Amino acid sequence: MLLISKDIAVHALLKLSRQIDALTERIGKYAPWLILVVVLISAANAAMRYAFNYSSNAFLEIQWYLFGLIFLSCAGFTLLRNEHVRIDIISGRFSKRGQTWIDIFGILFFLMPMAIAILVLSWPVFVHALLEGEMSNSAGGLIVWPARFMIPAGFFLLILQAVSELIKRIGFLQGLCPDPTEKLSALTAEEELALAIKANAAKQGDA
Repeated sequence: MLLISKDIAVHALLKLSRQIDALTERIGKYAPWLILVVVLISAANAAMRYAFNYSSNAFLEIQWYLFGLIFLSCAGFTLLRNEHVRIDIISGRFSKRGQTWIDIFGILFFLMPMAIAILVLSWPVFVHALLEGEMSNSAGGLIVWPARFMIPAGFFLLILQAVSELIKRIGFLQGLCPDPTEKLSALTAEEELALAIKANAAKQGDA
């Protein structure tokens, strides 16, 4: 009876993990389009500066904001795809189960404490910027609170994905799910973005 209830609990957690993965996958699917937006803003800013001798700090800061949004929103996606940096000097000598236990230890005692600490410490900074209507120190700059909000939001998404990765590793040790360290895609981010652009162009052509 205890084993049955334990299996039900693990299956419920694996369902939660799949839902988190779906959210992370959706964010990772659309975030690369922000890169195109950054490029277009940068090109427009450069064109106006040389053609009309006009520029604005707002154009520069929106690029920084979007870059920060891409980086922070995709941290969990990078973890999902196992594209984060790994140092396998020690773990590479262990079996797959041993490596999984090392991952669990790393998530519980390194990744989660770090992410939670940054989330907790950055939230009051965001709230202060929001309540005070803090503006950029640069002339013509943007309001600051959206950039401040990106930090706790990004690390919240990273914590969610870390929970999912922890669940999957526990499920793997119990033989209830495949190896979570297997990379989900052989394509690079650039190749995936190129395919997405081609698919969107094909849809517009059909329309």
